[in-house]
Amino acid sequence: MPLLDRMGWRTDDFSRDDVDGGIIVPLAALRSTLDARRAGVIGVEISNDVAVDRLAPYFAQLALIAIAFPAFGDGRGFSLARRLRQAGFAGRLRAVGPLIPDQGPYAFACGFDEIELPEASLARQSEAQWAAALGAISHAYQPGYARQTSIFERRRAARAHKQESRSHA
Repeated sequence: MPLLDRMGWRTDDFSRDDVDGGIIVPLAALRSTLDARRAGVIGVEISNDVAVDRLAPYFAQLALIAIAFPAFGDGRGFSLARRLRQAGFAGRLRAVGPLIPDQGPYAFACGFDEIELPEASLARQSEAQWAAALGAISHAYQPGYARQTSIFERRRAARAHKQESRSHA
């Protein structure tokens, strides 16, 4: 499946097959995979209704958490990504499913690092549409995971700088 990050399309370095590289396993197989592959790069795919507390004990052992989106209209994965980041997960977060280009910037703002799309989704929304959508929002009213300042904070800093410049003049 096609994989998109903030920089554009890239090759996936994880697989859902048991190979030597990074592997993504279902949540039900996580414990046994961690026990069997202590030195391997492991990711887990979860549904969008899994409790953060269930994953927190594994944060240090996981390189990736992939959150499944069953439909583009089901936004629980966005909230879950934000909660995982707030709980301290520092690895890669992947949105998996039929997202649409307009959701891309919001996915990254919520804490996702990458989006894995089904081939059918990419057939409906081209790579050009995704690129345009990702470049459409340069500033936001809320700070996000990858964006620490909001428009309001930038305006406040600009006013303070302007006032400071006037007082030194």
